Amino acid sequence: MWIAVIYLWAINALTLLIFGWDKLRARRRKRRVPERRLLWLAALGGSLAALLGRWIFGHKTRKRGFSAWLYTITACQAGICYLIISRDLGALLQLAPAP
Repeated sequence: MWIAVIYLWAINALTLLIFGWDKLRARRRKRRVPERRLLWLAALGGSLAALLGRWIFGHKTRKRGFSAWLYTITACQAGICYLIISRDLGALLQLAPAP
């Protein structure tokens, strides 16, 4: 469990840093981070940081295709989290003694 928590912290920190780096590169008109790489970071667990990075840096807000993919990734991850939590919570409630 702790490995998963540390992984999620790390991937979200990396995703937020990469979004900030890409925005800085965009302002300086330098070579950018490919959108595909940003979406992969979100898909690997950094979707919350990707949404936060869009909000903080105002980054990739006009790209409809990018937004659609990012929201789809986030919705899928939220659904998976819901299923995991509801399954674990259901198992815990079944173990609890009846009042």
